Amino acid sequence: MSMDTRQSLINSAEFMLRSRGYAAFSYADLEKMVGIRKASIHHYFPKKEDLGVEIVETYISRSAVDFEKIDHDFPNAFGRLCAFAALFRAAMVDGMLPLCGALAAEMAALPETMQNLTRKYFTLQLQWLEKTIEEGTAAGEFAATSTPRQKAFQILSLLEGSSFVRWAMNDDTDLDPAAIGTIVGH
Repeated sequence: MSMDTRQSLINSAEFMLRSRGYAAFSYADLEKMVGIRKASIHHYFPKKEDLGVEIVETYISRSAVDFEKIDHDFPNAFGRLCAFAALFRAAMVDGMLPLCGALAAEMAALPETMQNLTRKYFTLQLQWLEKTIEEGTAAGEFAATSTPRQKAFQILSLLEGSSFVRWAMNDDTDLDPAAIGTIVGH
């Protein structure tokens, strides 16, 4: 199996995970979507958990790169927070939920390795948000009304939650960046 086929499996499984849920797709679905036999899928990913772990680990790595790019491209903290929110909007255009939210919705049914990776990914996002808010507060860009950790949690909850509402309602209403500004005191 070529690397392109392997990547196609990962991409297709990620799409199904983020648009249907982890429990709602199977290797039979992947077989139809990618056009290869289930035995070939099992060659690279013996268990669905192996595929799920690969999806989340790949996504965590991609997100770390996204955060570095945002940090580089946006000189002020509010601009970085808006760029972070844009990542959620981009997923909605493709009809997908945020990966963390999709996984968290099924947390009790996920294998332990995927539960741990879901927490790791949430932690990565919260730490980046907290750092960005600390920098914005230190620069006088944000009001020091609550802790950066509280504000980070509120922003991530707002973005994850609004993504679920938009997805469930099939509504393309965009979240106004002013909502994030209200949280950070911008």
